[in-house]
Parts: sequence; structure tokens; C-alpha cells
Amino acid sequence: MDESEFNQRVDDILEQIEDAIENTDADIDYETAGGILTLSFEDDSKIIINRQTPVRQIWVAARQGGFHFVYNENTDQWQLESSEQELFTALSQYCSEQAGEPIEVGGP
Repeated sequence: MDESEFNQRVDDILEQIEDAIENTDADIDYETAGGILTLSFEDDSKIIINRQTPVRQIWVAARQGGFHFVYNENTDQWQLESSEQELFTALSQYCSEQAGEPIEVGGP
């Protein structure tokens, strides 16, 4: 995947995440600046989602730790480098834990 395609895919994912957060009743604020999406929770915790263009990865920093997602062409999904967990599934888990209620964060 070239840089242009990578950036477009990540832009689409960030938009999907924003839409999912906007459509939930949970008290989660979000802000996108410079290609970095920050989710802010009621308890002042954050989840930061950003692109790492040189290595073609999406990095997520959450209370649970730091995670690197890589694109799997065979499944057409972004998966956790270490366990192959899908990005939206992982984000739903992280958001649910930090919000203290079930949160579904989009998906393909």
C-alpha cells in the first residue's frame, strides 16, 4: 500500500470512529488535529489514535497500554500486530472499559 492509499484508509477509519462516538449516549468527547484522534472520557482518561506513516501502522494509546495495528490484506482488516485482534473490536473494548459502559466503535 502506498502512502496516499494508507492515508486515505486511516482518514476513513478516523471518520468511522468519530461517527460511532457521536452516535453513542456515552459522555465521550473527541478531537482530531493533525491526523490524531483523541477520545476524552468523563474520568479524564484518553484514548489517542494516530497514524504512523513510515511503517504503515495505526497506533493506539489507551489506559490498557500502547498498541500497533497493521493492515492484513488477506482479511482486509487492521489487526493488532501481536494477536491479530481487529482494530474496531479492540477500540470497542478499550472505550467500554474507560467509559464504564458498553461502547461499539464502528467497523467495516
